[in-house]
Amino acid sequence: MSSVKSRSNSVYGGYEKAPNRAFLKAMGLTDNDISKPLVGIAAAWNEAGPCNIHVLGLASVAKEGVREAGGTPRIFTTPVVIDGIAMGSEGMKYSLVSRELIANVVESTVNAHGYDAFVALGGCDKTGPGLMMAMARLNIPSIYMYGGTTLPGNYKGKPIAIGDVYEAVGAYSAKKITSDDLRLMEDFAIPGPGTCGGLYTANTMGMISEALGLALPGSASPPAVDAERVRYTRETSKAVMNLLEIGLKPRDILTFEAFENAITALMASGGSTNAVLHILAIAYEAGVNLTLDDFDRISKKVPEIVNMKPGGEFVMADLHKVGGVPLLLKKLLDAGLLHGDSITVTGKTMEKNLKEFKLPNVDSSHIIRDINAPFNSYGGIRILKGNLATEGAVIKASATKVRYHKGPARVFNSEQEAFSAVLDGKIKEKEVVVIRYEGPKGGPGMREMLAVTSAIVGQGLGESVALITDGRFSGATRGIMVGHVAPEAAVGGTIGILQDGDIITIDIDNGKLNVELTEKEIKDRLENWKPLEPKYKSGLLAQYAKLVSSSSKGAVLIPY
Repeated sequence: MSSVKSRSNSVYGGYEKAPNRAFLKAMGLTDNDISKPLVGIAAAWNEAGPCNIHVLGLASVAKEGVREAGGTPRIFTTPVVIDGIAMGSEGMKYSLVSRELIANVVESTVNAHGYDAFVALGGCDKTGPGLMMAMARLNIPSIYMYGGTTLPGNYKGKPIAIGDVYEAVGAYSAKKITSDDLRLMEDFAIPGPGTCGGLYTANTMGMISEALGLALPGSASPPAVDAERVRYTRETSKAVMNLLEIGLKPRDILTFEAFENAITALMASGGSTNAVLHILAIAYEAGVNLTLDDFDRISKKVPEIVNMKPGGEFVMADLHKVGGVPLLLKKLLDAGLLHGDSITVTGKTMEKNLKEFKLPNVDSSHIIRDINAPFNSYGGIRILKGNLATEGAVIKASATKVRYHKGPARVFNSEQEAFSAVLDGKIKEKEVVVIRYEGPKGGPGMREMLAVTSAIVGQGLGESVALITDGRFSGATRGIMVGHVAPEAAVGGTIGILQDGDIITIDIDNGKLNVELTEKEIKDRLENWKPLEPKYKSGLLAQYAKLVSSSSKGAVLIPY
């Protein structure tokens, strides 16, 4: 027991730690409780939105599981920023920042109180990545569980998700639907607890948690309100005690091959572009040298086989009915596209887990195709490079039928300016909307552009107007939308010297993003370019802007 309690013993063991133990006894803990491993339960929870509203309840279930397995559980909460609520406002600048806050809160809480292990319960977009980053950083026995998706909404008898409501704003501005239609969608898009239903960022990262091996097989897909979610919570919290006993730590699991598995699942599913940032960030915390070139390499060999919103038809609850993430991983493993020998939080390999997982005997071809009959011959996400993005940029190829777009730039220095222009009908076919100074440093915070992209699609311009930005997109975004352009405008990237009318080419099949300017023209413009004054000179966003790295490196905080 002393080996598994080495951390907590340093805080609570021995006669000299009597004052420390007194604080625990003030909460009703006994000597017997204190003698057991102390296990933190990190619950990403608040009442800001439905995505994580149920997670505190799941934390109570996790406490039961830890106790049953011989540990003493201690719940603590982490911040949550609900992206869908912050979207389109200054508040969205705090979304990506919250990922780092979550990792820091877990680190500080677990280390300050000497917890021997921890269970991480996530939900909305940045909570999962932040918690998994903390697991990699702390490298003590720990396990992740995603809190689950909401169920599909209902609009005139048809299933909808929140992305449909964002697009409806554009449709309403173009007088394609009525105010009553918009209100109906608003009222019934989200029927209850859980994250946005499509394969947006939260569900994508739930999928990634299984592919990395940090979560129990099958744990990502049960809806938030499903009883199976409660059962997985109990089993997850029991599993952390096994990890403590066998000494298996996150960095034993998070090998380079595990990250290749995660990228493979991302490409095959056509998940959120934000996963590129988050996978890079988790790799950074794990000390694994992962780059955008690895995403590009895997994208070229892994076909897209999943039919889920926003590019497809179905939502996470539908995937759960046919076998969840293990169904996808098994198809990839059988095709020789996964590293089956990667170890996972079960203490077993990915291959062993998938052999033991019982898939339902139902037709799943409408949601996940076989490898030899894909929706696209390459991955759902492509990395683009060129004179407009020498470090790289990201596009969700699965969310548009267009493979090549060439047109004149319409340049905006903020999301608000671009959004107003779209709603006012000032954007024309063939144009390339450029939104800059919204990157990690320039925003700061790299806002998602769902309001703008959805308005473009809602106006019927999704296949004729492109958008590029050094900011990022929601997982619900679809259309010819290129994000994460790096270097960003704020540090002198080419996107910062674009002018209205410059001809931009987006070539998805060949992975190119270029502007028709010579090297000399770019050099001359850069010599005359001056950085903008920082938008924030104090507070959290100013601190973040000082430390954050390029999006091509995951927009992680580097303290030097």
